[in-house]
Amino acid sequence: MPDSEKVLRFQVAAATLLLNDLGILGYSGHIGARLPGRDAFLIQSFDQSRSTVGPGDLLVCDFDGNVVAGPPGVRPPSEVYLHCEIMRARTDVQAIAHFHHDLTTVFTLVEGLALQPVKNHAVRWASGVPVHHDPSHVSSPALGRALADTLGAHHGLLIRAHGQVIVAESVPGALIDSVHFVENAEAMYRAACLGRVMPLNAKEIADFERDFDRDRHLAKLWNYYVGRGRASGLLRSC
Repeated sequence: MPDSEKVLRFQVAAATLLLNDLGILGYSGHIGARLPGRDAFLIQSFDQSRSTVGPGDLLVCDFDGNVVAGPPGVRPPSEVYLHCEIMRARTDVQAIAHFHHDLTTVFTLVEGLALQPVKNHAVRWASGVPVHHDPSHVSSPALGRALADTLGAHHGLLIRAHGQVIVAESVPGALIDSVHFVENAEAMYRAACLGRVMPLNAKEIADFERDFDRDRHLAKLWNYYVGRGRASGLLRSC
């Protein structure tokens, strides 16, 4: 197995365990990571618990959703096509996180209150957070293509009455962006309970982006969460 795949397997398993522990990725969410130089990606199986997954449990799937490597007799998640079609459409995307965070999903259930950047790290979604209006499970290539069309060039979306999709340049990026996405939604929800929400304006966004070192930020937070997971024993399967 190439060293690059070993690293990715650790990252996907660790990120899954960490997001599960944080209450973001529940019993049916998943993370996909593109394998370098291949039209294929790593993803966990349908039946593997998100609280115990290890690097060796992961499947290799092609962009048609077929399992090409993995433990015998296992199947990919039913929404494997979400990963297939986004990766097919977006060559810049190396990792995808799909989860079902209830409070964040609330922003697909009301009129006139779109999810906007209200915390500084949410400038990642300054281009907007589109809402995919089909709440169905993304269980076919056609449904996956429709969702990829809704995502467009954005870094994340909401699926109406269903959940969230975050795309990033790496598995650490997908983990940290998922955390920030939920933090931002929770902050906006609380602000809306108090009064009129005041999202970040264009100048505030530009000022933050000018001084922000994303690579440094991702490395710092990845090390923090992995370190915390190792100290607590959460990452023992990794």
